[in-house]
Amino acid sequence: MAMLEAPKNLPEKAADLRVLLASREVEIVGFKAELRSRDLLIEKLKHQLAGLRRHQFGSRSESLDQLELSLEEEEIARAAETPATIEADEPVEEKQQPKRKPLPGHLPRNETVLEVGDACASCGGKLKRLGEDVTEELEYVLGRFVVNRIVRPRMACSCCERITQAPLPSRPIERGRPGPGLLAHVLVNKYADHLPLYRQCQIFEREGIDLDRSTLADWVGKSAALLEPLADAIGRHVLKGRAIFADDTPIKMQAPGNGRTKMARIWTYVRDERPWLGQPPPAAWYRFTVDRKGEHPAKHLADYRGWMHADGYAGFNELYRSGTVQEVACLAHIRRKFTDVFQSDRSVIAEEAIRRIAGLYGVEKEARGKPPDERVRLRQDQARPIFDDLEAWLHAQLPKISGKSELAKAIRYSLTRMKKLRPYLDHGFLEADNNSAERAMKPIALGRKNYLFVGSKGGGKSAAISYTLIETAKMNGINPQAWLTDVLDRIADHKITRLDELLPWSCAARAA
Repeated sequence: MAMLEAPKNLPEKAADLRVLLASREVEIVGFKAELRSRDLLIEKLKHQLAGLRRHQFGSRSESLDQLELSLEEEEIARAAETPATIEADEPVEEKQQPKRKPLPGHLPRNETVLEVGDACASCGGKLKRLGEDVTEELEYVLGRFVVNRIVRPRMACSCCERITQAPLPSRPIERGRPGPGLLAHVLVNKYADHLPLYRQCQIFEREGIDLDRSTLADWVGKSAALLEPLADAIGRHVLKGRAIFADDTPIKMQAPGNGRTKMARIWTYVRDERPWLGQPPPAAWYRFTVDRKGEHPAKHLADYRGWMHADGYAGFNELYRSGTVQEVACLAHIRRKFTDVFQSDRSVIAEEAIRRIAGLYGVEKEARGKPPDERVRLRQDQARPIFDDLEAWLHAQLPKISGKSELAKAIRYSLTRMKKLRPYLDHGFLEADNNSAERAMKPIALGRKNYLFVGSKGGGKSAAISYTLIETAKMNGINPQAWLTDVLDRIADHKITRLDELLPWSCAARAA
């Protein structure tokens, strides 16, 4: 931009001065316009630069987060596959013994002294104290960290010189530092509150607790392996139901070697008899598989005999053909087809179908919480006429519309599925939809937004075990962290033949 220079010689006549001033005004206006233009250009370039920086550093930050998550899931998988205990005479490689940092001194200490008595167990002589061994355990109690100090005096007999010491109590992770409450806290944070381990480390750091992500991953994997028999017991309970709900959802699994992910699946099988006043407690059993082949649900439900609410997934057909599992379709899936059509083109026929389906749900609202015989009577009197009329009406609408339209596809799907839905009208222990299973899948959908993927088959298995325990506790109105703390404190010494005593409803009954 050219500079506005002062004139060397000013004219003497007033008329000439006015002409000069007018020309200068024009130049000033032009300069101002050019300045405004440049200011706008500068602001635009600043905005673009900020966007580029945000894109560059945001991507870098996201990549770092994904790297953290990748390492986290791989370490959980490794820990789940590593034995939780090591024999005393087994040599341990140096790399398996990272140096432990001392527990923070500012944390309160709860001290327990394990005495062996005053007399020698061998000869009855008087014991004298030689020293003591102190084991510190980091625990999480009621929103705060504490350190449990387990003091075991070493005593020597004055007669036979035999050294005696109380044994160290069983702990969830042998040679590990975490108490059962801290392990439960980490599990619930990750699988109930969807908080990845590296973020938990950042939160703990603000409390003055220095824990590596790899340490937490090791705890999660070993805890899941320890709790697996309890998850299996919940699965056996689910498969005793007269009717169950089944669904699956995709979850990414890291593919080794190429740095990419493949699509794996988490399946859920739910038993919930509360709508018809069934006494058995509700439960959700989760299973992880590397793909969606029908052989997986066939294996999961090989011992099941009864009814199954599910969508129209063809992989379930092998179960239906076996005759051991009877299919019940889902009214919610039928309604969803018409809802999608209505939202896209405001179809009058789709709107009418939704209205008629709402009538069926109105009957279900009245039937909820009634015994099976009353539910059957109510459905026969009120729901069956609506159901029959809807089916006939859909048949009548199909010839009136284009066979290739989305509405026609929705009607054909509905007519096919309604044949499989009819049993709910005749059996009070069946439901009109598969919403129980779909509700059980919501934690998976929320979780995968945060931890993105599982590191391997072992990591997926750990997730399925954890979801089984946590979601079953929640379904029974039980605090999953309090229950898991109790279970992890007892399970190491608990007899496998009495495992049912540790199930959430058993613990709740015992506490009451």
